[in-house]
Amino acid sequence: MKELVFVESISSFQNPRVKQAVKWRDRPDRDQDQVVLIEGYRALTRALSGEYPVREVYVCPEYFQGENEEELLLRLQARGAKLYRVAPGPFAKMAYRDRPEGLLGVGPQVRRRLEDLPAPAGPAGFYLLAEQTEKPGNLGTMLRSADAVRLDGLILCDSRTDLYNPNVVRASTGSLFTLPIAEAGSAEALAWLQQRNIAIVSASPHARQLYSQADLTVPLAIVVGAEQFGLSDLWLQAATVPVRLPMFGEADSLNVATATALLLYEVVRQRLAAGLLQDPGPVPESADC
Repeated sequence: MKELVFVESISSFQNPRVKQAVKWRDRPDRDQDQVVLIEGYRALTRALSGEYPVREVYVCPEYFQGENEEELLLRLQARGAKLYRVAPGPFAKMAYRDRPEGLLGVGPQVRRRLEDLPAPAGPAGFYLLAEQTEKPGNLGTMLRSADAVRLDGLILCDSRTDLYNPNVVRASTGSLFTLPIAEAGSAEALAWLQQRNIAIVSASPHARQLYSQADLTVPLAIVVGAEQFGLSDLWLQAATVPVRLPMFGEADSLNVATATALLLYEVVRQRLAAGLLQDPGPVPESADC
């Protein structure tokens, strides 16, 4: 049976790799070195399944929370990842979670343009476009929802948060590494959608039509805006299917990640009913949830 091979054992807080990992918590240092931190079992599992190139993994068995970490590390090692064993103290300093899981990976930032998105998997393309998203937690949650409905692509327009922020990775539970994601300016993205005859479904509390009344079985892109100000005039004016969620209370809007999940699953509901999608069935109990 193959064994784990560690390049180095790290026990000092002054080790250069410990100091570098701490520096990578800040965006300027991450961007300068073009890296992303991937912490935890689930995130690394998603990176592996998405064939994301994990270059290094820092390992502290004392923090392991399950029994499958070694198998995961063997698979990562077989894919070319270098393993480093780290003592609990230095590892806690490297980790950005309050409760470390003993696994911290490092990989490259991968940037994609619109032309890099794959062709739609079915007859009716299904995209999510997020404009000027500000909060890492919201973006990560939206990524998780996008993965759950298996979008053909997620388009980030003029984003105000870093796609590779550790909190995005954490909130997405690693879905960041399994989704086709492109970054573009709003004008460029609008032209791309219009050239492909993709309906633009804009979410706005001022729209007349309820989201459940719109035909969402056509090729479409759900378009959501910034947490504070909503969609820009460009997208509001370009929308071919403006919709709203019913609001019965005093609040005039929902959290953008919550609203996005509702809209995405309405698309799924309609497409299941129309026979355009098939229910994959319950998640196996052995799956990593």
